[in-house]
Amino acid sequence: MEKPRILFMGTPRFALPSLQIVVEREETVIGVVTQPDRPAGRGQQLVMPPVKELAISYALQVYQPRKIRDQHFIQQVQALSPDLIVVVAFGQILPRALLDIPPRGCINVHASLLPAYRGAAPINWALINGETVTGVTIMLLDEGMDTGDILLQQTVSILPDDTAATSHDRLAESGAVLLGEALDELRSNGWKRIPQDHTQATYAPLMKKEDGCIAWSKSAREIHNQVRGMNPWPGCFTFFRGKQLKIYLTEILAAQIGAIPGGITSVGDDGIEIATGNGALMIQELQLEGKKKMPAGEFIKGQGIKAGEAFTSQREG
Repeated sequence: MEKPRILFMGTPRFALPSLQIVVEREETVIGVVTQPDRPAGRGQQLVMPPVKELAISYALQVYQPRKIRDQHFIQQVQALSPDLIVVVAFGQILPRALLDIPPRGCINVHASLLPAYRGAAPINWALINGETVTGVTIMLLDEGMDTGDILLQQTVSILPDDTAATSHDRLAESGAVLLGEALDELRSNGWKRIPQDHTQATYAPLMKKEDGCIAWSKSAREIHNQVRGMNPWPGCFTFFRGKQLKIYLTEILAAQIGAIPGGITSVGDDGIEIATGNGALMIQELQLEGKKKMPAGEFIKGQGIKAGEAFTSQREG
């Protein structure tokens, strides 16, 4: 079959490699749909989504509907007559009126091995839960949340020092490559659809800032994985001397410490040693409220931290 007329839908950085690969493959991209520009930063200036910036650089037509259920937008898509809609981290669930437009359907690049980690934050929750393997799935969209038939999957390792940021970038690249394979398969033999086993589904809900609050009664490994899964956003935090303290980098220590969870047991050039509910953590990189991110050694010197003080889960004083 001829190359399909593709309408691409995506918004954040995760979608960039996929848009790049369809352009580099000289696919017929008839337009790019992304979220509206949003105010950002201290000045609250309007900022374009990453996908819009890339689309403009490729001289592609950009559409930014506030709601994709809007009848005017649906009529626009009908007029474009796409054969296929490719969705990569767009940010809204497509209604049936859109799903029914392209004769080849709507496919999605999802950052997990479905049916595991359906939802908005699969990369974060895989790390938080201590997974060592994740992956990407190309699926056919339906009206459910990541419930459509699987077309292709590729496993991707989670490395011991991975954060959400590093895992994100590797999965974005893997998803783009797999998308190219899916387009090849469509043109050669057509897709082989594999229904998901819904009884095996797990979920990855949208991250909230409060999810980053550290409960020091948890084990060192649980807290370490929480820090990895929430770096860079929403970021893990605790409180110290009445101020919020963000934690960006930790190391699990073998020592079993009898101090109360959250208690500082030692400080040094390597960092701040903290007792947890099971084991100890070395805090290596952090950021005090109103200050810049810094290595723990620099923070210790600037704040005069001593063993015997404590981190808490609530603001005190």
